[in-house]
Amino acid sequence: MELQKKVHVIKKVISGSIAEELEIEAGDRLLAIDGTEIEDIFDYQFLIQDTYIEVLVEKPDGEQWLLEVEKDFDEDMGIEFENGLMDEYRSCRNKCIFCFIDQMPPGMRETLYFKDDDSRLSFLQGNYVTLTNMSDRDIDRICRYHLSPINISFHTMNPQLRCKMLNNRFAGDALKKADTLYEAGIRMNGQIVLCKGVNDGAELEYSIRQLTKYMPVLESVSVVPVGLTRFRKGLYPLEPFDREDALAVIDMIETYQQECYAKSGLHFIHASDEWYILAEREMPEEERYDGYLQLENGVGMLRLLLNEFEESMALRQESGLQNVSYTEEISIATGKLPFPYIRRMAERMMAVFPGLNIHVYPITNYYFGERITVSGLITGQDLLGQLKGKPLGRRLLLPENILRSGEDVFLDDMRVGDLEKALQVPINIVKSSGHDFVKTILGE
Repeated sequence: MELQKKVHVIKKVISGSIAEELEIEAGDRLLAIDGTEIEDIFDYQFLIQDTYIEVLVEKPDGEQWLLEVEKDFDEDMGIEFENGLMDEYRSCRNKCIFCFIDQMPPGMRETLYFKDDDSRLSFLQGNYVTLTNMSDRDIDRICRYHLSPINISFHTMNPQLRCKMLNNRFAGDALKKADTLYEAGIRMNGQIVLCKGVNDGAELEYSIRQLTKYMPVLESVSVVPVGLTRFRKGLYPLEPFDREDALAVIDMIETYQQECYAKSGLHFIHASDEWYILAEREMPEEERYDGYLQLENGVGMLRLLLNEFEESMALRQESGLQNVSYTEEISIATGKLPFPYIRRMAERMMAVFPGLNIHVYPITNYYFGERITVSGLITGQDLLGQLKGKPLGRRLLLPENILRSGEDVFLDDMRVGDLEKALQVPINIVKSSGHDFVKTILGE
C-alpha cells in the first residue's frame, strides 16, 4: 500500500511576497519543491534558497499548480504554515533534575506542560536542545543544509555528570554531536543551568575550559541559576544560590571573559542578570555582551534596557522636551529581580519631569514560590492580591513578557480585562525596550 505523502497547509501569505504574486492563498497545500517532497521546515528552508525553483501546490478543489519561480538567492517565499515545523513536535525524553516544567503547579493549560527538545525549534525560534533527542540523521541534515545557529543546553561537559543531571544514560555520549557540528562549521550558542553543589565550582570551571575549545564556532555560552518553584516535592533536592555563590560565579566568568577576549575578540562566557543582582553588583558595560547574543536567556536584558532608557531620555532633553509639563500619577508592577532598575528609571523620570508621580511595585511570586523573581512568571492573581487597595493612579503599566506570547492572558488564565475591572484602572502593556518605557510613561 502506498504511504500517504505529506502535505503542508498554508496558513498565511505575506502581503507583497512572491507567494502573493503567484496567487498562492491561505488554505492551499504545498506538495513539493523541485519534485522533492517536503519532510519538515529543514527541507523547506533549504529547497527555497535557489534562484530558480518549481513549486507544486494544490488548491482546495484538488487542482494542482506547478509554479516556476525566479527570485534572489535565499529570498523568502512569504508563506506561513499551519504547523510551523511542518512536522510533529518532538518532546523531551530527559528527566532533568532542574526541569522547570516538572515544578509547575497542577491544573494549568495543557500546552504549558509540553517539554520540547526539537532541533528545528532551535533553528526557528532560538530554543535550546540537549542533543539527546537528535539522531545522527538529524545532525547530518543540519550539516548538509548548513542550518545555524543551533542552541545547545550543555549544562556540564563532564559526561558522567551530564547523565546524572539529565537522567539519561545517553546524555554524555550526546556531547559528541557538538563535535560534528563544530567540524561542519555550524554556528552554535550554549547554556549552562547551574545547580548548587552539582555542576558549579570546579565542575563549572572544567565545563567552561572544555567549551572554549569550540570557539569561535560556538559563539557564546550563558550561565543561568536554576529556577526553583515551591512545587518540588519528590524532586531532586536543590538549594538556592546566595550572594557569596553569585560573587564566586561572576569572578570565575569574568576571569574567563578576559582570557577569551584576548584570544578571539569575544567574551564568550556570560553570567545572566540574576547573578549580578544577587551579588549586588552593577551590570557589565554593553561591550561585554558581544552584541547581546544571549538576550533570551536573560543575559544583558537589564543593561540594554538601561542604555535604551538613557538614550531616550537624552533625546528628549536635547530637544527641550524636559520643559514640557507632564502631570500624571501612574503605577508600574514588575518582578522583584528587575525592580531596583525599574525604580531607578522611574526616579530619574520624576526628577526630569516633576509633574510625574510614578509608583513602582515589586510583586512577590506566591503562585510559583518566592524564589521566582522574574517578571515573566508573575500571574494575574498575584498582581490582583498585591495591588488591590494600593495607589495606582490613572494607569497601570505591566511588562510585555508577563503575558503569554500574542495573547492578553496571564499564566494563570486571568485576562488583562478582568484585572482592569478588578483593580478599576486601565492597563498599558509596555514592550521590553527602554525607549518604549519612556514613551509609554509620557503617553506618547
